[in-house]
Amino acid sequence: MKKMRILIALLPYLLLGNSCSHTSEQETTQKPNVVLIYLDDSGYGDYEHNGNPAIKTPHITQLKQGGINFTQFYVSSPACSASRYSLLTGRYPGRSGLGSWVIGPNSEKHIHEDELTLAEGLKSVGYKTGMFGKWHLGTPNQNNDFSELTLPLAHGFDEWIGTNVSHDYDISMLLKSDPNGKNPIPGYNLIAKDLPSDKLASESLTGVCTKAAVDFIKRNKENPFFAYIPYNMPHLGLFVSDKYKGTSRNGVLGDVMEELDASIGEICQALEDIGVKENTIVILSSDNGPWIRFSDQSESKYGDTRLQVGYATPFRDGKGSTWEGGHRVAGIINWPAHINGNRNEQTPVSTLDILPTLFAIAGVELPADRTIDGRDIRSLLMPGEYKDTSGEFEFLYSYADNQPSAIRKGPWKLHVRIGSQTGNNYGFEASREKPLLFQVEKDLGERIDVAEQEPEKVGEMLSDLEKLEQQIKEEGSFWDKN
Repeated sequence: MKKMRILIALLPYLLLGNSCSHTSEQETTQKPNVVLIYLDDSGYGDYEHNGNPAIKTPHITQLKQGGINFTQFYVSSPACSASRYSLLTGRYPGRSGLGSWVIGPNSEKHIHEDELTLAEGLKSVGYKTGMFGKWHLGTPNQNNDFSELTLPLAHGFDEWIGTNVSHDYDISMLLKSDPNGKNPIPGYNLIAKDLPSDKLASESLTGVCTKAAVDFIKRNKENPFFAYIPYNMPHLGLFVSDKYKGTSRNGVLGDVMEELDASIGEICQALEDIGVKENTIVILSSDNGPWIRFSDQSESKYGDTRLQVGYATPFRDGKGSTWEGGHRVAGIINWPAHINGNRNEQTPVSTLDILPTLFAIAGVELPADRTIDGRDIRSLLMPGEYKDTSGEFEFLYSYADNQPSAIRKGPWKLHVRIGSQTGNNYGFEASREKPLLFQVEKDLGERIDVAEQEPEKVGEMLSDLEKLEQQIKEEGSFWDKN
């Protein structure tokens, strides 16, 4: 059903391509490749270019120097599954129908088959698509009758190697797509199970995904390709290969980050080796902020984690929080052929904007039967080529139930409830009757509530939040409709 709808929507373009085959081939070769790198639980302050004094990330710095560093880059949710849903669909977590920000290995639900993902859209215009890393948007299990719709091949990816969920689940699996495979469902093979008890498999995750991504890139140098690389690290527990153990000034966290940086360097070198670096869009971000809940625990399921958690500096809180530290992360976009490099862009953007922007660049039509919440930000990437029509930045901060806890509009942020896994409200209370208001471009740490001084702004933003919340509710999810 899903594939049929996509084919019908693209029929005019397919027919045009058939009537002008030479032009179509020429255009296909000129489409930019896309490499999308998504770290796990990495804070804004975990990088050399954002000021970390003891972690070396030179290859990420080179990406920044050759591209745009977004100083106000947001994810839609401060936790895993919901954040990845939004990245791949351009839609708020409340539209997913999943009901929670994390779906575990025994969850019945998964990303719905009728969602249009980045991979599906790019594949429809000739891209080869590969995924190399953590999925966490569904697992075949007894509760969903081991559905083939749970894993990446059902959502636009031609190939995949990675974990079904975070590697810290006791029953997590390392899987690889295989046309002849049958474990745990047809099309896949099991490489390792019961992570993280399999230490060797866990320590190999970064390297395995990097090697597979590099191989995919080299095999597809004649085709436009989309490589989605959602690394497992630096999510707790931290695992690093022998080559990088004890090599950084920042302990095991530094070792992990420096292995990730070296891996990103390998990927960029592969692009250069096959001659496609100029026309490849490389995007780097993280799914949410650092897991500060474990930053003061000497005895946890991961051991002593006090020095293993990254940094949201200069923002408040981290993963599992609707304070800035949970949603605001590093964001870099590099495209040498079209983007003037070494630029800090202060205009706020989010992962919701990735899908509509890439679709516009690649010539993929946005679906008309659903709301896409992101914006086309080509004018920020290439201001000399595109007029800015994106309008004022408006953004919902979603919490554990995938419903909004806060809204940002321009430089203002309004909290209607406080969400944090730490249980710390930092001396504040928030409700719809008495929201909190911060000017987060002046007040990076959300310290000074100005709601009483700005009653009109409070009323305006509360109204905007409730209107968008109602629209999400009325439109519903594909799970509601099927």
